[in-house]
Formats: sequence, structure tokens, C-alpha cells
Amino acid sequence: MPSPWPPTGRSARSGSCNWAIMTSPRAAGHEPAPRRPPAVPDHRVDLMRITILAVGTHGDVRPFIALSHGLQARGHEVTITTGRNFEGLIRGAGIGFSPMTADYEKLMRNSPEMVEAGNNLFKGTKLMRRLLMDMASHWAEEGRAACKDTDLIIGQGSGTVLALSLAEALKVPSVQVQFQPITPCRDIPPVMLPPMPFRLPGFLNMGLYQGLRFTIWQLFKDAINDVVRKDLGLKPVTYSELYFDDNPDRRRVLYAYSEQVVPRSRDWTAMAQVTGYWFLDEADAWTPPEDLANFLAAGDKPVYIGFGSMLTQKAEDVTRKVLTAVKETGCRAVLATGWGGLAADPALADPNVFVLKSAPHDWLFPRMAAAIHHGGAGTTAAACRAGIPSLIMPFITEQAFWSARLEEKGIAAPRLNRKTVTARDFQRGLARLLDPAMKARAEALGTKIRAENGVERAIAQLEAWNLLPNAAPQPAEDHALA
Repeated sequence: MPSPWPPTGRSARSGSCNWAIMTSPRAAGHEPAPRRPPAVPDHRVDLMRITILAVGTHGDVRPFIALSHGLQARGHEVTITTGRNFEGLIRGAGIGFSPMTADYEKLMRNSPEMVEAGNNLFKGTKLMRRLLMDMASHWAEEGRAACKDTDLIIGQGSGTVLALSLAEALKVPSVQVQFQPITPCRDIPPVMLPPMPFRLPGFLNMGLYQGLRFTIWQLFKDAINDVVRKDLGLKPVTYSELYFDDNPDRRRVLYAYSEQVVPRSRDWTAMAQVTGYWFLDEADAWTPPEDLANFLAAGDKPVYIGFGSMLTQKAEDVTRKVLTAVKETGCRAVLATGWGGLAADPALADPNVFVLKSAPHDWLFPRMAAAIHHGGAGTTAAACRAGIPSLIMPFITEQAFWSARLEEKGIAAPRLNRKTVTARDFQRGLARLLDPAMKARAEALGTKIRAENGVERAIAQLEAWNLLPNAAPQPAEDHALA
């Protein structure tokens, strides 16, 4: 999920398809466990305690597990603070966990109107304001407990201002992490607005950023000042202080995406750096259920269909439409129900469709012909890395941004409108995905992204900012799961 508080930044194939759904009991409920990090020596003079505040869905939390493993390999101690729904995943990865009132799965299930309004910026933001006020009332206490004796605070998404405020209260440095570009500039369209069919003049683009900033500030300032900062014993922060202060803690931001997808803005200062994606590699530690392996071996590569952490009140309708499109196109498919964006309907049983809840993208996507998904930052990154084309149906505005970027590169079919999408729309999109030229472009991009190491680059940048001591990673002693 994008941060409601942008960081300060100065601009300076084919076969017959008779539909059936085969659901693997093991796959349906399986939560893959990430491998543990490399073991490190017991004593290091440069050890630092780092607290990460991660607010959002799987796509927001998993990259931080990857970053944490990189930090641990250098001897640092890391704690991730997020919703309790991720506690097992984080602890299972060998990383410290501290609870925070930030369970977005529960939030979306209890407030489905938030997702249904996702592409309406102002309606969605107003709903988020109310929900955020409720969550933020716990954040100061939870944040203090998580950050006790910490040396560095890393904040992301809606937790950005909490991280900045905790750093101020505890007198420790902080840095922001974002998974989509939000620093104002003239050459990257604002993520929070629907993509336009043309490029705006730079000065208008910059004006939109500033207008969005001020609007979001008006909506969220009460949660910032009257709840978070008040509970931390800090004076209120002004709009100018938050967005235009030269304090490096309010300006440093690491963008965890690839410049192969969105080049770094020419307007940004050295305080905003693009590192490449932070991939949590789980393939080596995950064994697919036998029925999934048999399905994949039985025919041509299928198309992945899944909407990840998104939920919808129309899951059955969307599932019926997309399955009709797959049948008419004459292909095989793997359908991932995720948090509830799709539904497994036994009435549609056919041997050419396999249904699961989830599987590690780094294992599954290289075995797919293409992906139909929601456009979340994490899923988009995984599709790009695997070198497969995408068809995106956005649920919220940032996802439309990612679709537009992939469409520009010729590796995605035109995005779908979730409110008006038909089976015919899915069918046309599927036909585009199976185009050899699009597949070739996607494969070329995947080769470039696989050559990057975003985690290493991020850590190197933290060291360059003198937020971490320079420390070579220790040799791995144990990559096995306990």
C-alpha cells in the first residue's frame, strides 16, 4: 500500500479447455516458509539493532524479510513490526517480530468498501482516514516497545510518519522505504492518480504532486498530530516541516523497485535512491504438492490468475468471467484465490484448471506462460523477474500505475476496468498475452532484472548515508529451515 504521506523531495498457447477445477488441499492452505538467514558470528562490534515498521499486505512485508536477511548476514539484529497476521511468517524466517495494529487482511474483510472504492482516490482516502485513526491510537505505545534500544528505524507506507516521529522522540536516525515513486518530480506521473493517455508538461506534473500532498495532509494531519505525535509527547508538525524540512530523516528514501521498470527521476536529489526489487526467494525451500507438479507436467505452460491480497465482494462473478475467457481461449490455468479476490467454484470442475490458495511466486511464475493479476508492486515485480507478460485488473490506483508502466514497455495487455470487466475483455487480454513478440520483450526485461541485487544495493546505500557501518556479509553456515 502506498504511503499517504509522500516523502520530502526537492526537485533539483493453445489446446482444448474443458473447465474443471482441481483443488489441492495442501496447496489451498499452505503458507510457504521462507528460508532462514545465514548464520553469523555471536560477537560483532559493529552490530546494530534495526527496527522496521511495515504496514500493509504480503507485498509490503515480504520485501522486508529479504532486506532483513541481508542485514542479518552482516551481523545486525532486525525486528519487523507489523500486524499479527504476519507473525508466523516473520518468526519462521528467523527475524524478530513485534506486534502492531496493522492487520490489513482483517481491515479489508471488515471494511470491504475500502477496496471497492480503491480506484476513487478521494473516497478511498476518506475511508482510510477513519480506519487509520483507529489503528494509530495504538501506534505510539506499540512503536516505543518495538523500538526500545534500536539504532535505526525504517518506515514504510502508512507507517512512514510513525517511523519519523519515533525517531524524533527516541533521537535515532530513520529512513523511509517505498515500493512506488512518490517523491515529487516532473517526469514520473503521480502514482495516486489514474494514468493519463499522454504525458503532462513537467510543471503540471509537479503541481499535481504538490496538490495531492496538501490534500492528503488535510485528511491525515489529525492522525499525525492529535494521535501519534501527541502520544509520543512531541509537538505538532506542520505541513512545511513534514514536506520541506531539510532534516535528512525526513528526506532519505529508498525506492525498492527496478529502474528497468521506472527510471529514477532526473529531478531527485541524492536523498532519493532506487535500489532494485527486494525479492524474498522461497523456491528452494518450497516443495509443491504432488497434484500441482503433475498438473504442470501434463501440458503446456498455464496462465496464472490471481489477485493476491485483494478482496472483493464480487469474487464469484469475477471468477466466472475469467474462467469463461480461459475456456474460450483454449489454454490451461492456475487460479490462486489469495485473500479472496477469486473464488473456487466446484461447479466449474475440469482437468485444465488447477486451484490453490497461494504458492511462492519465484517458484510458480517461471513455470507460467503469463499472469493475470491485480498489479500490486510485489506481484508485478515477480512477473517482471520471471520474464512473463501481464494482464492487470487494478483494485487501487497504484496498481493502475504499474500496469501503465508495463504497457509502455510492451509487456502487458491494456489494463481492465474492474467495475465493467466482461468475460470478453478477459478473453481479448489473454489473446494479447500469448503474442510471441510480447513474450520476447518480457523475457528480455526479466533477464535484466534477474541481474540486479536490490537488497545489496539498499544496504550499500544505507552504509553510504552512514546509517550502517561498512561490514562485509558473513559466509552462510545454515540455509536450512529449522
